[in-house]
Amino acid sequence: MSDLILHKKNEAFIQFECDRNIAQELSDYFTFYVPGYQFVPAYKSRLWDGKIRLADLRSFSIYHGLVPYIEKFCKERDYTLEIDSDVSTTENYSAIEAAEFVKSLKLPHEIRDYQLKSFIHAIRNRRILLLSPTASGKSLILYCIIRYLQSSDAKRGLLIVPTTSLVEQMYSDFASYGYDSEEYCHRQYAGKEKHTNKFLTITTWQSIYKNEGDYFEQFDFVLGDEAHQFKAKSLTTILSGCTAAKYRIGTTGTLDGTQTHRLVLEGLFGPVYKATSTAELIEKKQLADFSIKCLILKYSDTICKESKSWDYNQEIEYIVMNKARNDFIRNLVLSLNGNSLVLFQFVEKHGKHLYENIKEHAGKRKVFFVFGGTDVEIRESIRAITERELDAIIVASYGTFSTGVNIRNLHNVIFSSPSKSRIRNLQSIGRGLRLGDNKEAATLFDIADDFRIGKFTNYTLKHFVERVKIYDEEKFNYKFYNIELKNA
Repeated sequence: MSDLILHKKNEAFIQFECDRNIAQELSDYFTFYVPGYQFVPAYKSRLWDGKIRLADLRSFSIYHGLVPYIEKFCKERDYTLEIDSDVSTTENYSAIEAAEFVKSLKLPHEIRDYQLKSFIHAIRNRRILLLSPTASGKSLILYCIIRYLQSSDAKRGLLIVPTTSLVEQMYSDFASYGYDSEEYCHRQYAGKEKHTNKFLTITTWQSIYKNEGDYFEQFDFVLGDEAHQFKAKSLTTILSGCTAAKYRIGTTGTLDGTQTHRLVLEGLFGPVYKATSTAELIEKKQLADFSIKCLILKYSDTICKESKSWDYNQEIEYIVMNKARNDFIRNLVLSLNGNSLVLFQFVEKHGKHLYENIKEHAGKRKVFFVFGGTDVEIRESIRAITERELDAIIVASYGTFSTGVNIRNLHNVIFSSPSKSRIRNLQSIGRGLRLGDNKEAATLFDIADDFRIGKFTNYTLKHFVERVKIYDEEKFNYKFYNIELKNA
């Protein structure tokens, strides 16, 4: 008898059969500290040890997508492993069949080679986490997968996205590819009907994660776009409930770099498959030429000395409320040619003031303000208007316009609020990478704040250093500009 045997429990979980000591080893192997656990109230109050455990020793079950890691676990320890045949998720699907199928869809433009390969890999393996950079056309890949499943024996499907704006965008994207979205797609979020007989439900994770368990059992497949954005607990609730979904495909432009994040997503969807990279797409002229101008604002010695006593929140407060800094951003935006996106973090403290300041001096230029409270239909109309404009300005919160929103005719992106989040930064950069009829190049203006004095380095400047590391990893071209901020 093998040391470890894997049985299929359902489409979400597998069960492992082994001695208790091996089970404990397996549990330890799949146990990790959650990033930032030490700041969570439950940890501080000693109600939680800060760890996530992917192997359940009560039910001897683990996420289906972690089978490759279990194989690695056994190989490292010389344990024999037996996997039931029904655990396998692969199927035969030739490149010729795929090409013929895609041809039959009569897409409005030719599918790219990496998109076709990603589609084939998804159908063959049924469970994947597709890693493909922002602006690489993930919605077209998802569309091909959906059409293939609809042409086979699938009855119902679920497509989950992080925001209501993306629900509407997916709906319209599919229609632009030739799909009868009205006939086959149900959009579900606040104010919309929960139940439907339509083939595909497009929704946000926030709209459905509290639904009863049997709600999720109706789906034959589940797709997650921008999967890195989903709150872990909500995502596990949804994917664990989809016990009949044979196809589980997640897409993301970036992972946050932590092992915990990757393994949770791979466990729920499947192994990572890298489609292409931003650098490759730029080189092939499939994305806009992209450069970064790092604008490092230097403050007076008086302010730098004072900043040494600030905590992080006090530093942020000073930065976003600083009139000279906001006037600098206003003047920068108004000096740029083309359509510009100004991203901010705080609505009341920063975003509204920036918007009013820019709009007051913008003359006849169109200036839009978008934040979480902006109606989804208004957001979609702003996106559509910007596609037709040549010098529009959008002042938007990171949460609404940093992820997934497709504006091809965007020439400039400005980071007006400091952040070190790898995911947020790369997703925000993606807003400027799409090619458009009036656009071949895009520029990111990364604004950093330098309060250094002596050996002291401030918090947000350290975050800027982390962003530069990301630019190096992604092989982006960037240049530093030191600017003395007057009256600050």
